[in-house]
Amino acid sequence: MRNLRCYYHAKTEKFMRQSEAEIIGIIHSNDISADTRIQQSNTWQQEIAILKDQLSELEEGELIFEYSIPRMGKRVDNVVLYRNIVFLLEFKCGDREYRASTYDQVYDYALDLRNFQKESHDKLLVPIMISTNAPAVDNQIIENEKIIEPLRCNASNIGSSILQVVEKYNEQDFDYNKWVNSEYLPTPTIVEAAQALYRGHNVEDITRSDAGVENLTVTTDEINNIIEYSKAYHRKTICFVTGVPGAGKTLVGLNIAIQRSNAAEGEHAVFLSGNFPLVQVLQEALARDSVQQAKQNGERLTKKDALRSTSAFIQIIHKYRDSFVGNDNVPPERVAIFDEAQRAWTREMISSFMATKKGVANFEYSEPEFLISTMDRHADWSVIICLVGGGQEINTGEAGLPEWFDSLRRAFPDWDVYITPQLNDEEYRRDREWQDMIGGLNVTENKKLHLATSVRSFRTPDLAAFVKALLDIDTDAAKELYDHIRDKYPIYITRNINVAKEWVRSKGQGTTRYGLLASSGAIRLKPDGIFVKNDINVANWFLNGKDDVRSSYALEDVVTEFDIQGLELDYTIVAWDADFRMTNGKWTYNNFSGNKWQNVNNEDRRLYLKNAYRVLLTRARQGMVIFIPEGSDSDHSRKREFYDETYNYLKELGIEKI
Repeated sequence: MRNLRCYYHAKTEKFMRQSEAEIIGIIHSNDISADTRIQQSNTWQQEIAILKDQLSELEEGELIFEYSIPRMGKRVDNVVLYRNIVFLLEFKCGDREYRASTYDQVYDYALDLRNFQKESHDKLLVPIMISTNAPAVDNQIIENEKIIEPLRCNASNIGSSILQVVEKYNEQDFDYNKWVNSEYLPTPTIVEAAQALYRGHNVEDITRSDAGVENLTVTTDEINNIIEYSKAYHRKTICFVTGVPGAGKTLVGLNIAIQRSNAAEGEHAVFLSGNFPLVQVLQEALARDSVQQAKQNGERLTKKDALRSTSAFIQIIHKYRDSFVGNDNVPPERVAIFDEAQRAWTREMISSFMATKKGVANFEYSEPEFLISTMDRHADWSVIICLVGGGQEINTGEAGLPEWFDSLRRAFPDWDVYITPQLNDEEYRRDREWQDMIGGLNVTENKKLHLATSVRSFRTPDLAAFVKALLDIDTDAAKELYDHIRDKYPIYITRNINVAKEWVRSKGQGTTRYGLLASSGAIRLKPDGIFVKNDINVANWFLNGKDDVRSSYALEDVVTEFDIQGLELDYTIVAWDADFRMTNGKWTYNNFSGNKWQNVNNEDRRLYLKNAYRVLLTRARQGMVIFIPEGSDSDHSRKREFYDETYNYLKELGIEKI
């Protein structure tokens, strides 16, 4: 029987007795990839020879080859379990130097196990990077929250390094088999998830399976059931999938798009988003990963060709929309997933855009109505999946959810409409009466289409509710929720931006990603070195490494709610300016124009500003620090009173200063 958790697992003494051929045979029998390369087989042979030499002095240990790390869609080369310590070995056979990328890679393995594998939460984890031909170095054993900073070894000092660690630590006994088969509850970033899904992994492989978030799979299955029903009975259908911030709506959409991209069955699917930064980052991430995968397999794939492929199933919604203006073309896609559907444009917005930018006069549709009309061109069946975030409209001209229902009522009353009970909430309805919104439509309520639990903030499911209470000035609820959060999910405040930067840098082990966020209206953070009007390449900011000053790690460039919506970091600095500030116990809404702040009185613009801070405060997976400037009474645009009451309000909720 295949071992899905690893390719080989045996006591060290058995490993020593077995022949290389027998071990290689077991590894190959568990390797489910269709075409294991000769290069990989040669690497395993080298690892076996080195480990037979280096582990000969380890008594009562156990050895594992290719141990699965589901969140990353990868495997640890080797795990050595010895003296109740978990050693994680990453081989780079033939390398003559210790690469920073390998250091981060093996550190990431340890962080993933600590965060997501149940039996590793309290175990000592020791990552070891092995550049087989590199010179020996003296390793310092430095522990940080039960993880030793990665040790650097070559082919001849692995055993001595392991013994050096076990001489220093006396760990509590644990069951090695229980550890190997431990429940693993991964929570990938949207970029990691997209890469894993694109490589062919299932959503079940890379996401948590505990009861609290099992509806990721439940929702995916339910959408597939609706698609199959529509296909079998020649129905045109629209589904509205709701969820709290970070619940995995985009992940569900990507999963459906990939599953349904089956040209052979005439089922082309496309993932569409009006969020240009999200599309840019995902297209670039998938292209880079495809190039890297091809390189590892000894194949050549250019970035241009990879981008052409990734751009086929993830598209910016405006380009897709424009390709159907002024013609009767039938889309090749039977299934269209619209991410952040609440951000689709009003008729006035799109009509103005078409007239001024495209030369199209008298455009008669809102964006929701036109997008439905394109899928309605199919003669028999089609399905639209709208992924909807409540309270996340952040831009002028965004129609919100009601316009989708108005469009259906005006022009497509025969479509089947699937909704969740949560749509009957003010965050979605935007002052519309519920019966007025859904009246006259063929509506079916389906609870399975709602994602109730945030998986972004895997340390706590309460972050979204806490942020909502904070923004609603529901002080009692916010305090109670913060008490649930504080031990699992650190939130701090500071008046010093350098203190904030030092805090997030201290959390940045491996490729743990951190960055600087601020509202697009935070114009007066400029004296603190935070310039929100700076033009940046978001793909470089989100994807490039620590050695690149354009990346988030440099903490030089700031991204706004428009850049970060739909994406996430591990740790964030949220820089809070006077555009959204507490005055006499209430939020005031402000826009900096010319040389002074002006009150924002338009209700939609006030909503967008509040939602901008909702987005910013829900982007961090593991923790955040909120920076609120001191201000200066010598500067009329940065008076202390503009900042102090907001700072004191957050302190009142229990958030501690650093």
